[in-house]
Amino acid sequence: MTPKDLFDEDGFVAVPRFCDEGELQTIEGTLARFIAEDVPGLPAEHVFYEDKAEANTLKQIQRLHEHSGFFGELLAGKPKRLAEELLGEAVVGKNLQYFNKPPALGQATPPHQDGYYFMLEPCQALTMWMALDVVDEENGCVRYVRGSHQAGMRPHGRTEILGFSQAIIDFGQAEDSEKEVACPAQPGDLLAHHALTIHRADANISTTRSRRALGFIYYGKSTREDFAAYEAYQAKLANELKLTGKI
Repeated sequence: MTPKDLFDEDGFVAVPRFCDEGELQTIEGTLARFIAEDVPGLPAEHVFYEDKAEANTLKQIQRLHEHSGFFGELLAGKPKRLAEELLGEAVVGKNLQYFNKPPALGQATPPHQDGYYFMLEPCQALTMWMALDVVDEENGCVRYVRGSHQAGMRPHGRTEILGFSQAIIDFGQAEDSEKEVACPAQPGDLLAHHALTIHRADANISTTRSRRALGFIYYGKSTREDFAAYEAYQAKLANELKLTGKI
C-alpha cells in the first residue's frame, strides 16, 4: 500500500527516515541556536515550560516559522509536498511547532483530535510529527486510534495540561483500546495523521532521555476557517494561562 492508502485507511502513516542525517544535523544546529538566542524574546503565549522558572524544562514552542526564516522554508518544503500527497489537494502551511517531554517531567498528552482546535469546515487538515530523539514507550511515543478519523469529532472538554487545552471526554471505550497503536520512532522518522484521528502520548518516565519533536500543521485549500471563533478561543486561553501564572 502507498503512504496515501495507509493514511486514508488508518488515519495516520509512518514515514521512516523522512530526514537524513545531514538534514537532521542542520535542523538540530538551527534549533539549538534559536532556543538559546531567540526564545527568551518570544511572546509568552508562544513558549511553554513544565516549570517556567527553569529554562531546561522547555516544553513547547509555537509558530517557529514566523520567528525563523529557516523554519519558514522548512514548513514550505518537503513536509508540505507530502501533505499535499496525503490530503490529495493543495495545502497551506499553518504552524511549525517544537515539542519536548523533559526527562521525568514531561506530562502525558491527553487523547484529542487536532481538528477540534482548528475549527474548520470541512475538517480537511493534517498534522506531521517528526522525532528528533529516539522515542519509545518509556519516554512517551505517540499512540493513534486506527480508523478513528472516519467516525467524526468526539466531544472534548477543558484540561489543565499546558499546550493541550482540550481532551476527549469519553475516551476509553473498548474500541479505543482495541484499535490503539503505539508508534515508536527514530530521529528523522515522521508520523502524519488526519486532523480527526484520535491520538495521545504517555508521560516521559525516563530519568535521562528527552522526547523532542517538530510538529507541522497543514490545511487543505478546500477547507474554510472560522477565524472569529479561533481567535476568540486563543485570546480566552491566553488570558486564562496568564491569570493562572502558567505563561
